[in-house]
Amino acid sequence: MPQVVRSRIRAPHGPPPVAPLPHRVRSLADREAVAVLHRAAQGLLEALPELTDRLVEALREQEPAYRAAMENEPTEIWQEVHHSLRHNVASLIQPREFREAAHRTSRWIGESRAEQGVPLDAVMHAFRMGGAMVWQDLVDDTARRHPEDTRLLVHVAADVWNFVDEHCGVVAEAYRQAERRLSWRRENQQRLMTAALLDGTARIADLPDAAAVLGLPVQGRYAVLAVAAARRAPHGTGRPPLEPAEGTPALWHSAGDLELAILPLGRLPAAAEPEPGGDAAGPADDAERELAALTADLTMPQGTRVGVSSVVDGLASVGDARRLAETALRACPASGGTVLLDEHLPAALVVSSPGLGTALADRVLGPLDRLDPADRDVLIETLTAWLDSDGSAQRAGAKLYCHRNTVLNRLRRFEQLTGRCLTKPSDAVEVSLALAARRLLTG
Repeated sequence: MPQVVRSRIRAPHGPPPVAPLPHRVRSLADREAVAVLHRAAQGLLEALPELTDRLVEALREQEPAYRAAMENEPTEIWQEVHHSLRHNVASLIQPREFREAAHRTSRWIGESRAEQGVPLDAVMHAFRMGGAMVWQDLVDDTARRHPEDTRLLVHVAADVWNFVDEHCGVVAEAYRQAERRLSWRRENQQRLMTAALLDGTARIADLPDAAAVLGLPVQGRYAVLAVAAARRAPHGTGRPPLEPAEGTPALWHSAGDLELAILPLGRLPAAAEPEPGGDAAGPADDAERELAALTADLTMPQGTRVGVSSVVDGLASVGDARRLAETALRACPASGGTVLLDEHLPAALVVSSPGLGTALADRVLGPLDRLDPADRDVLIETLTAWLDSDGSAQRAGAKLYCHRNTVLNRLRRFEQLTGRCLTKPSDAVEVSLALAARRLLTG
């Protein structure tokens, strides 16, 4: 008599081979037990619809993860359970003929449940419930029809439960493989949608789908971070070196040498109602407050350069925010730091048109290049300190560790060399922009 099931084997980690199973020498009692098993299994096949009904009802009562699926597609679930029981019970009788078909069914169930999001523990529990019910029915049928043969089933009990474990292994492996495929598809879909938003190539009609996949509101308020010289794990793994305040769901994306992050805004409470006659703080003000707070809390490795865009409205404007963030990044010092575009607009103007910026620097500061480099650097350092001190010679002198009169003398010399008057607003603007251009464009 042919062997009915694989005996005492571990559940495989992948699809099992289809080759015939090695023959195990059985005792006379074993062979008699196999005959009893075949007879009882044939009885289960004849009463398969009733067995299917009982197992489906047991799943509904004992496995909550299956309830929703049963409510949504009761006929499909019943057919799936019936199909699985039919192949598995038939495998107890004719393993060589039905084993591969039973495995295909188990693999299909594992993949389908993974795609539906049913937890793996629930799927394994369902299979073990089915195995327990089949075994109990085998025993009950034998005890009812041939009670004298019941004791013989102990000789095949291990075989039957090894069979159940084997199929649990098949289901688990198929489930995990499907889960990995689904995870890769989700990550790839998220990456492509994020790239389209940042590139500004996302279609308006696709924005609701992108919002659903990325967990972002279509009409939300956003900013973009552009990061250079930061080392980060590949997309979708690890944590970026830049971490906004805890609770902010920054969406990171690699773009060549840059790391980009979409920052959804709206965590902070709205501004309080203004006093009568006072200035009203609108939604933009709340978003800008939040952005300033987030970027102030950034932690970053030494030498990292970060450009932060202005606040924009809606996912459709994220591409504009990306370009603004890259402009802010170009205005960031080479030594590192964080530049908010809205706080460095003059510098952003300079780097937005490097040709004009270089021409302005040459026109305004060119006369200084005829000086000794050390002398020239002293004048530029003094002028920069004076501008940073809001035109206070006293404070500039404190920064430079010199007397205020020394500062004033150096400023007069600069005016004489360049023909600019620092008390004239238009000249002061030109000088400030020229210094920014010299610093950012020529190093």
